Amino acid sequence: MEEQPSLNEGLYRIIKRNASKDYDISYVHHIIFWSIYFIFNTLRWSHIHDDLLYSLKTNLIGFPIHIALSYFNVYYLMPKYVYNKKYFTYALFVLGSLSIMLLVKFNLTYYFVSTNVMPEATEVVDTLTLNYAITTMLGELYVVSFVTAIKITADWLRETNKLHDLEKRQLTTELKFLRSQISPHFFFNTLNNIYSLTLEKSDKAPEVVLKLSELMRYLLYASNKPKQDLKKEIDCIQNYIDLERIRFDDSLVVNMNLSGNLENKKISPMLLITFIENCFKHGASQSLGKMYIDVNIMIEDDVLLFKVSNTIPKKRKKGKPSSKNGGIGLSNVKKRLELAYAKNEYDLQIYEKDNVFHVELKIKV
Repeated sequence: MEEQPSLNEGLYRIIKRNASKDYDISYVHHIIFWSIYFIFNTLRWSHIHDDLLYSLKTNLIGFPIHIALSYFNVYYLMPKYVYNKKYFTYALFVLGSLSIMLLVKFNLTYYFVSTNVMPEATEVVDTLTLNYAITTMLGELYVVSFVTAIKITADWLRETNKLHDLEKRQLTTELKFLRSQISPHFFFNTLNNIYSLTLEKSDKAPEVVLKLSELMRYLLYASNKPKQDLKKEIDCIQNYIDLERIRFDDSLVVNMNLSGNLENKKISPMLLITFIENCFKHGASQSLGKMYIDVNIMIEDDVLLFKVSNTIPKKRKKGKPSSKNGGIGLSNVKKRLELAYAKNEYDLQIYEKDNVFHVELKIKV
């Protein structure tokens, strides 16, 4: 059976295929580049020699040599020798190519254009002189270097774009994964509560089912968007708290205060609920006595001030370890903040004071 590529390999192949299209140099680009360069060079040398026909002839000879040398360097010499760090061999091939070019250009110019192969010189040049050789080879090297620089720049842009796309998709995937990490124990506990209520034929059962349905719908579909309405996030928190209240009855007191305008405010989905879940998971669920949770949500202009605190249990249930720092939940949310927001867009403070665990988040919405 053919081995299937992994998720990361498959993702990389897709990105590589798509990103390469953004900075791909097509045949049309080649034709346009050399056409513009030919016209510019012909007009420039016709002005220097004051002879358009002579400039046209020499460029008709010179440009096929330019193109051949440039492509030979870009598509053969550099990949085979420079990218493999065989610099000395590369230098020998370049020198050899320029030498062959020199002989070809001299003879073609001498026999098909003019015996004076370098009219810009102060004297007639009808033999292969050192001055002609150096001038011609430097001019050819300039063209080859210019074309090579364009190719390297295009390759760099393509690879950079590919890398950015890969990083972006990885961040998106990581964010979705982190958002999905709300504790499954909550759902099992809620289902058990619903089961108990149905056995008792309680009137609360339909309401609980409805709240759980709304919560699950939000958790399933919220991660499809990078930002979600703040009002929906708060509704999610309220549903979560209402469901947890059923489990704890009178042993838990939850105070929730909301102030400010929620309209047109956005937030990374399932961000705030992690702090609420942490209060229940490491506070109320471990306590033998009465527990208190305070939730304060204030919106001032485009800034959300979110404060949540819970009493730290003095007497813990048997087998329940302490979690001084809130376990992986808070680590999760710290990572999500780093991925979804710039450093100047949020401020997170977590601390303990007077046997109360505090979380304060100031974030742009």
